[in-house]
Amino acid sequence: MAFDGIVISDIVSELRHTILGGRIYKIYQPEQDELNIVIKSQKENYRLLLSADASLPLVYLMSHTKENPMAAPNFCMLLRKYIGNGRLIDIRQPGFERIVEFTIEHLDEMGDLCRKKLIIEIMGKHSNIIFTDDAGMIIDSIKHISHFVSSVREVLPGRRYVYPPSGDKKNPLLLDASMFAEAICKPLPLARAVYGSITGFSPLMANELAYRAGMDAGLPANALTAVQLDCLYGAFDKMMQDIRGEIYCPQIVFQGNIPIEFSSVPLTMYQDMTIEKRQTISAVLEEYYYKKSLITRIRQKSSDLRKIVSTAIERTAKKYDLQKKQLQDTESREQYRIYGELINTYGYDVRQGADSFCAWNYYTNAETEIPLEPSIPVMENAKRYFAKYNKLKRTYEALSKLTVETEEELEYLQSVSVFLDMTTDEETLAQVKEELIKSGYIKSRLHGQNTKKTAKSKPLHYISSDGFHMYVGKNNLQNDELTFQFANGGDMWFHAKKMPGSHVIVRLNGAEELPDTTYEEAARLAAYYSSGRTSPKVEIDYTERKNLKKPPAARPGFVIYHTNYSMIVRPEIDGILKQP
Repeated sequence: MAFDGIVISDIVSELRHTILGGRIYKIYQPEQDELNIVIKSQKENYRLLLSADASLPLVYLMSHTKENPMAAPNFCMLLRKYIGNGRLIDIRQPGFERIVEFTIEHLDEMGDLCRKKLIIEIMGKHSNIIFTDDAGMIIDSIKHISHFVSSVREVLPGRRYVYPPSGDKKNPLLLDASMFAEAICKPLPLARAVYGSITGFSPLMANELAYRAGMDAGLPANALTAVQLDCLYGAFDKMMQDIRGEIYCPQIVFQGNIPIEFSSVPLTMYQDMTIEKRQTISAVLEEYYYKKSLITRIRQKSSDLRKIVSTAIERTAKKYDLQKKQLQDTESREQYRIYGELINTYGYDVRQGADSFCAWNYYTNAETEIPLEPSIPVMENAKRYFAKYNKLKRTYEALSKLTVETEEELEYLQSVSVFLDMTTDEETLAQVKEELIKSGYIKSRLHGQNTKKTAKSKPLHYISSDGFHMYVGKNNLQNDELTFQFANGGDMWFHAKKMPGSHVIVRLNGAEELPDTTYEEAARLAAYYSSGRTSPKVEIDYTERKNLKKPPAARPGFVIYHTNYSMIVRPEIDGILKQP
């Protein structure tokens, strides 16, 4: 993720189109380093979030309200005193830096018109919100920075406000081709030279710029040819023209269900991932950080379940390998039976005390050497071989059943692990936990447990391009319910071949047959919601629901079928309409 100068320019553009000219209605400080400002503009109320949190500094328009403290902190009270009911007359981004500067017009105690500035600096652990007068003197700030904290710049009441030092970085909006080449031609990798020399460029944008120019971001910047520099500047200039013209493309990049990047310009280097566009950069930021925090919270809550499943998989895999080895050891059982038969047939004339003898093997039509134990009678050797044969036969019969059961258990646990990785809400997580309790991997605590019922998780719901409803199970219990309770016999069922994943049901709605596009889209859903989602291609089995059977006492999600078709698809779901 990159909260860089380009994203800030998009935010400023959005704010200028929405709240510029509006009046400040309310000011809250819900957190020590965060402000929520309600602004009335264009007959609407907008909620502006300004956060100087060291780990997550932010500026955007919120779509929801936050709970506020009973007593307002001093900084909040100061702002209410000076700029409550003030009017926003300017919003700007100085020098393409990660700074947003709000100019507010208000009346003082004498009724005279005055101006103040509220400045937020988005600079990681150095982020701050600073309040100044029209002469640039600091009235107060949300964080006080003395010379004991920073020898570069003090941020204290009564001090003159100065912008943070930008070093030798250049404003990208002012660069021509020669200035651009001079700025980046350093003995550094290309991407690093770009974001280290140009203001507002993050490593993400520097890599994107190199990708658009068709260059390796690791090339030495000072070794670029004139042609390469022209190509790089062309991509840079096109990006800057879009920013000058306020042509933005707010978007989020997803890897599976997890948001990994956001930007205000198209990220062409992520074409193999899911990219979703939004109307505004505020919508992008709100959704991105909400989903990030949600996934983090779900992963924290599921850590115990993951440990249980991981331990069970490891234990079951070891048991399966041991059983397979023992089963392999039983392959010699037929040889012992043949040895016993041959001793009974030819052993009557073998010398007592011999350690072996050769006999004609009527099974292979060749001579076979049979080892003997010389300390016992020859015919007793036949009994010993038959005893070994019977023991290995019993072991084989028992292990043949056990290895199948262990393999099914291992496949089941792997499917639970896949669904835990795909879980993004607490209802689905609760259902996975319920599944593990029913399967005996977690002990149910009947006494003293929380009896509050959680909302039941619902399958994912998509609409195909042809208008058919497609449903995707989010865990094994849901797979069973979807397939054997929800689906009709004539509905189509899809599943990734020989790998854990979701059941996908397509309702026919009275249609005799599905269109090819719907077949392909349903198969893509089955591939995407499986353990093969990171593979380039996945084979999908599909058949009518009536062809599926669930064996008695089978584990959740397990089905058998003998009539099916298959297709190979890419695990991508771009363009498939998802229902809320």
